[in-house]
Amino acid sequence: MRRILGIDPGLRVTGFGILEARGSELCYVNSGCIRATGSSLPIRLGVIVRDLAFVIAEERPTEVAVEKVFVNVNPNTTLLLGQARGAAIAAAVLAGLPVTEYTAGQVKQAVVGAGRAQKPQVQEMVRRLLALPGIPAADAADALAAAICHAHAATGIGALARNGYRVRSGRLLVT
Repeated sequence: MRRILGIDPGLRVTGFGILEARGSELCYVNSGCIRATGSSLPIRLGVIVRDLAFVIAEERPTEVAVEKVFVNVNPNTTLLLGQARGAAIAAAVLAGLPVTEYTAGQVKQAVVGAGRAQKPQVQEMVRRLLALPGIPAADAADALAAAICHAHAATGIGALARNGYRVRSGRLLVT
C-alpha cells in the first residue's frame, strides 16, 4: 500500500490531499487547505512549512507529488509561487519523503484526460474517481489530482520508464 500526499502550492492557499493506492484502487484519506496568512513573505512561507509538517506527521504519507509552477505572465508572481512550492517541498524533504513533480498539464491529463481541463472539470473528476460525497475545494481537488496522477504514474508506461524502458512511436525500447 502506498500513501500519497499531493500538494498544490500557493502563497495564500496551499492545497493538500492524501490518498491510498492499493494496486489499482484509490482510496480517499484526507484533504484540505493551508491558509498562509501574515503580513510578510517569510511568515507565510513559515506557515506553509509548519502546517505541511503537521499534516505529514499526522497522516504519515510514504511519498509526495507536487505540482510544478507554470510560467505566469507576471514574472514576480511566478517567483513568489516558486517560493511557496519550495517551502512545500522542503517540508516533505525534511520528513524524509521522496518528492515527484508533475506539470499542471500532466496532472489534468491523468485525471480528466485533457491537459487543458478547467478547474471545475478537475474537481468533478476527482470527486468521481475517489467516490467523494461532494465536490472538494479547488485547491484541495488540485492536490488530490496530483496524488492521483502520481498513483497512475506507477502503472503502465510510467512503471516501464522507471524500470529502464521507454516508449517511442508506439515501440517499446530498452534504455
